Amino acid sequence: MSEQVLHDTDSVVLKINAVSRTYIDDEDKTVEALRDISLSVRRGEFLSVIGSSGCGKTTLLRLIAGLDVPESGELILNGEKIKDPAPQRGYVFQQGSLFPWLTVEKNIASGLKARGVYKDNKAEVARYVELIGLKGFEKSFPHQISGGMAQRVAIARALINNPAVLLLDEPMGALDSFTRADIQDKLLELWKTNKTTMLLVTHDVDEAIYLSDRIVIMTPRPGEIKEIIEVKLPHPRHRGGTEFLSIRRDILEKLHLASAAPQPEYAI
Repeated sequence: MSEQVLHDTDSVVLKINAVSRTYIDDEDKTVEALRDISLSVRRGEFLSVIGSSGCGKTTLLRLIAGLDVPESGELILNGEKIKDPAPQRGYVFQQGSLFPWLTVEKNIASGLKARGVYKDNKAEVARYVELIGLKGFEKSFPHQISGGMAQRVAIARALINNPAVLLLDEPMGALDSFTRADIQDKLLELWKTNKTTMLLVTHDVDEAIYLSDRIVIMTPRPGEIKEIIEVKLPHPRHRGGTEFLSIRRDILEKLHLASAAPQPEYAI
């Protein structure tokens, strides 16, 4: 599947070139998760990847994070081949994965401490507590805050390392609709403030339209890029607006076509 061409090569922060990935499942069967994925991600853009369960969305994110390696192809961030995990690629999991023994502020600071740069960036912890709207909860532990608050902490923990790209693996998937909308707005606020490139995996079409500059539609396994859709609506976006709903219908139709079983061929 050919990628969407970007004419300004200086704007590209992440380049994925003909990446494929297979693995062996629990029944010792070979599963082709991704096939020939090529994609350029613009610096500072918000890009979402959507598709049916098992289409390889999370596999793609793990490859970008350096948590997995492809069978073929390569992934390049800022001109350097991705080989292993690095602070340049922040990762936010669906459940947040906070350290339960650390407070909110210490969770946020954990990456800085691991890199040995905490003393020079201590003030950044307080700034991020403010940015994510958790002032007053700095000394709280994960079990003392809500799921939505925990996800805010996880996002701040990843962003404080100033990554070249923030990878979001359905971070709002387990939240109720009100909390989900709140986190979406907070993500947009942080995106505009930090100008961080963000790549979101989601099942939620409305979420993808609400947040993204572009939306990548994946086919069912083996995951391939079916189409890339530009979302040219200005922010803030209105979910009930005519243009929003028109894009929603278009994407749902394309997802249906991408997921449809191939028709039998008849030779006459």
